Amino acid sequence: MTKTDGRTASAAVKEILLSNPDGLREVIRAVMQEVLEAEMDEALGAGKSERTPDRLGYRSGHYGRTLITRVGKLELRVPQDRSGHFSTELFERYQRSERVLVATLAEMYVQGVSTRKVKAITEELCGHAFSASSISAINKRLDESLKAFAERALLEPFAYLILDARYEKVREAGVVMSQAVLIAVGIDWDGRRQILAVEMAARESRSAWKDFLVKLKGRGLRGVELVV
Repeated sequence: MTKTDGRTASAAVKEILLSNPDGLREVIRAVMQEVLEAEMDEALGAGKSERTPDRLGYRSGHYGRTLITRVGKLELRVPQDRSGHFSTELFERYQRSERVLVATLAEMYVQGVSTRKVKAITEELCGHAFSASSISAINKRLDESLKAFAERALLEPFAYLILDARYEKVREAGVVMSQAVLIAVGIDWDGRRQILAVEMAARESRSAWKDFLVKLKGRGLRGVELVV
């Protein structure tokens, strides 16, 4: 009997996969949804509408959650409890994957990959093409993080200040040109190094370095004994 049921289940799954190009994604979504519901049952000590003296709480609807996976985008309904204590472990792996994916998108942005190419790459990798607005939002968060890093207060003294510049090809208004990247590295009294500032300049002029150092001082740079 078990063998016959197994063949029937296999045939049903095969039919779904062959009749629907998105069948595999739907099967995985259904399984993950069942796992979420089972996790909630376990957390509450009771199933839906089940009356038991061991019940630890009550359900309180669902909220939507989208997962980007290798088989495409999965739309899930995550159960909630009234006390707000329920937390699923199901998303931990995918949260790490999402962080890696966002980091990859940021790296492509830094390398100058166009939004159109990023959409094509993400669709090829995970079956889901990020919209131009989504990519722009990710890039905006990256710009905000870089701005916060560049403007952070320098609270500790640095005994040594190392200044240098390198030249990089930069595209502006469709024209590629060489620009200087001014870099300041601080070394504290314990010998620890820290990048204090990185800033673009048209060239290594006296005024460019002066503005660069004035900004460093304005952010709290102090205690310098030697500049290299």
